[in-house]
Amino acid sequence: MSHNEVPTAHLSHEELKFKEHTERAAHFIKIDLFRSAREEYKAALQYKKGDDFCLNQIDSMNVQIAHDRQIVMVVVPVVIAIITAVAIFA
Repeated sequence: MSHNEVPTAHLSHEELKFKEHTERAAHFIKIDLFRSAREEYKAALQYKKGDDFCLNQIDSMNVQIAHDRQIVMVVVPVVIAIITAVAIFA
């Protein structure tokens, strides 16, 4: 066990579930799955209502999701234009 890990033997069921959801969210963030991370933070809130960390992370995930959506809205039309040009001129 590393020094960053919290022993879980003394944690209540709610604390264990909260920890499980927030750790899963952190793993999702590492692989850029922001929607999944947001859902894990929302699930964690069921065990610690109004937790500032989770609420801040949900806001952060919403920003990331909006950013990803903007990128898609720019990239998809460009890809479609390229495919169309190749189909027309091929």
